[in-house]
Amino acid sequence: MEKCNIPGVFTVDELKKTPGYKMKEIEGKNNACVLIECVEDIPCNPCETSCPTGAITVGKPITNLPSVDLDKCKGCGICIAACPGLAIFVLKYDDGDGNATLMFPYEYKNIPKVGSKVNATNRLGETVCVAEVISVIKPGVESKTYVITIKFPKQYVQDVRGIEL
Repeated sequence: MEKCNIPGVFTVDELKKTPGYKMKEIEGKNNACVLIECVEDIPCNPCETSCPTGAITVGKPITNLPSVDLDKCKGCGICIAACPGLAIFVLKYDDGDGNATLMFPYEYKNIPKVGSKVNATNRLGETVCVAEVISVIKPGVESKTYVITIKFPKQYVQDVRGIEL
């Protein structure tokens, strides 16, 4: 796959080189698991400190990229809103009916309604497929990041990372 020439957007091949991107391992799991698309060596660890099961590790130095222990991950999604870089997702590869579900961070004013059909988008904001909104979690007082969950055909799991309304 070619390198993406848009700053801040990374190809799947680039993401595969990071310790938090474990798509291949998630495909074999029956439960939802965290998928981290963090590529920045910056001092940051809210994902680690927010994880109630210790599934995410940054360690020392604090500039390490986060790594994931999928056996510890319960797919709760607490880390999604904690990440200031909006780089964390929770993916369930197959929910039993040929669809996948994706929890992702959302910081726009137009909050989708549960049950609505939306265009699922890739990392570039391009429409990939139609998805259904299955949950909207309102952030706590300290966060403005909603956590949206959508359901979509599982053949698009490598690409879908958000929605357009």
